[in-house]
Amino acid sequence: MRVVVQVFLIRHPRPFLDLGICYGRLDIQAEDPQPVAARLKPLLPEGTTFFSSPLQRARLLAEALDPETRIDARLSEMDFGEWEGQPWDAIDRDALDAWAADTLHYTPPGGESVAGLQHRAIDFVTALRGSPIALVTHCGVIRALLGHWRQLPVDEWTSLQIDFGSMLEIEIDQ
Repeated sequence: MRVVVQVFLIRHPRPFLDLGICYGRLDIQAEDPQPVAARLKPLLPEGTTFFSSPLQRARLLAEALDPETRIDARLSEMDFGEWEGQPWDAIDRDALDAWAADTLHYTPPGGESVAGLQHRAIDFVTALRGSPIALVTHCGVIRALLGHWRQLPVDEWTSLQIDFGSMLEIEIDQ
């Protein structure tokens, strides 16, 4: 029997961070989640189950949408390891070139690969039961899930524009 799961992918509000800084797992504050929650809540179906990254920029929005939000680390942003918190232009050029040459599999020192992020995000979503579901998460996770379920080429899904405070919907056959 075919079961379709309706999944809403919600990106956190804009973080308080200077432009040009590499951040993934850094647990940084973001803009007030209340206006984003007020805009998105009426668009979500009654009975939506919420899941969130544990990072506060996503978690606080999720809790504003639903205080019963379930937290799961698999929804965290990519771990950039030693690059976290560094200005992009201060990161070793050869390392950045190696990442650009193999975006999917290159692993920043002490971090994780984009393939690793995609694998854990897909594992999380494929284990979900019930519908509708909202995931309050990060750009990397949203891109990875869209790339997988829309069967996009890597160079396309890794460059998708996902706005802060935005929501996209996918339907997943299970």
